[in-house]
Formats: sequence, structure tokens, C-alpha cells
Amino acid sequence: MPELPEVETVANGVHERVHGVTVVSVWTSGKPQTFKSAPEVIEAALTGARIERVRRVGKTIVCDLLRKGKGAQFLVHLGMTGRLLVSSPDVPLPPHTHAALSLSSGQELRFVDARRFGRLSVADGEYGGPGTEPLTVSEDDFVALFRGRKTPIKAALLNQSLLHGVGNIYADESLFRAGIRPRRQAGSLTRAELLRLRTALVAVLKHAIKLGGSSVSDYVDADGVRGFFQLEHKVYSRAGEPCKDCGAELKKLSIGGRTTVYCPGCQK
Repeated sequence: MPELPEVETVANGVHERVHGVTVVSVWTSGKPQTFKSAPEVIEAALTGARIERVRRVGKTIVCDLLRKGKGAQFLVHLGMTGRLLVSSPDVPLPPHTHAALSLSSGQELRFVDARRFGRLSVADGEYGGPGTEPLTVSEDDFVALFRGRKTPIKAALLNQSLLHGVGNIYADESLFRAGIRPRRQAGSLTRAELLRLRTALVAVLKHAIKLGGSSVSDYVDADGVRGFFQLEHKVYSRAGEPCKDCGAELKKLSIGGRTTVYCPGCQK
């Protein structure tokens, strides 16, 4: 599933190409699983609306709209395999396209999703999403998130009501860089360890955004281009391989039903 860096990359790419343009018409596939808001509601909200801004909130892409003086948001959750692509209308619709917005610029904004875990919806109020933004959380607030929690720190990092946008890839990678074992009880970590984790998490997320995210499955950016951060993964999906830092064999375990990889030499 696309995580914070991938969603940020897509949102930034779409914003560059569509902000300030107007939605002329909307086509939807009508497949009910994809639409959290009814297709006709989405069509009514988007047709004639100007796209003011495209941004990320957690793992959700938020398109801020202005129509007849009123604001609204078009919300896109990519799910497991969703893609939000800016294309020429001359390019045939890819298989599994569920929505296509014809724009005043002559381009189309298309949502493609093979497995249909993604969701499209509209909202009238300001969408804030759950949890705290990990890229801007203060040191004190970050430490407070985990105080007294008995769950493993890996599970706490994946809890979207605490930190939104962090998933399996970046939880594993940040814990490795912070030198913290994923099974450790979140509430047992010292302030110094949590601040080390915060520093590692922010650094990993920012570097992944710079490299266009991790393309480990279907993920591509708004132009259909794969990311490169998967080339710099230290532990994610590398169980049984030697640690790139110390040479120890990387171990795999399950935490909260999620596969977790760590280095027994580097992480304590």
C-alpha cells in the first residue's frame, strides 16, 4: 500500500499539472466498491469546479475545489494498487480505470485501481484526517504519543490515530536507523530513544519523498514513473539477507499481523 512518501509524491505531481484548471466533465465506471460517495454526487461536486490545490493528508490525496464560490474537497485514497494519473485524452484508458476527469487544460485526471481497495469521495468541510502529521510533529508531542503504551513500538507507529501516513516500509526502515527493535514496548522507550526515532523517521520520509517513494509493487507517480527509494531499503522485505551495516542475518517476525524485518546486531 502506498505510504506517506508515495502519496506525497503523487499529490505534488498532480498539483503541478492541474492546479488552477477547471473540471469540465466527469466519467465514472460505476463500480460501487470504489466510490465512498455515490458517483452522481462526485460528478455533481466536481463538474465546473476549479482545482485550487492538491495536497496530502495522511495517506489521502485531497483536491481542494472551488465551485460557485463554495469550497469542497475531492478525496482520493489509493488503497493497495490505486494510481492517480494525469494523461492526454488521446491515450486509451488503462484497464481498471474507475474515474476520468476531463480538464479545461485539455488533459485528463484518471483514477486506476486493479484491486479496488482505493476509495473516492467528496467532503464539504475541511478534511483533517486522523492522527498527527509525522513530518511536523514536535519533539514533546512525539514523545507524548507513546507514553504509557504497552503495544510494540512497530504497532504503535502503524496506528494511524497516532501518526498518520506511516506504514510497514517506513516503520521498519526508521526503527532500523534508530537502532530500536520493533517488539519493544512503546511505553518503555526513553525520551532519548524516542527522539532518536523521531529524527530517523523524519529523515527517512523526507529522503523517500526526494527519491519519488518506494516502488515495491504497483506504485507509480502522477506521470506513471516508478520511485527509487526501494533501492535504499536497509531491512524492509530483506529477511534472511545480510545487514548492509553490520553483516548480521536479518530476522523476520510478525507484529500485529504485519511482517516485520529487523537486524539483531544493529537494533536493541
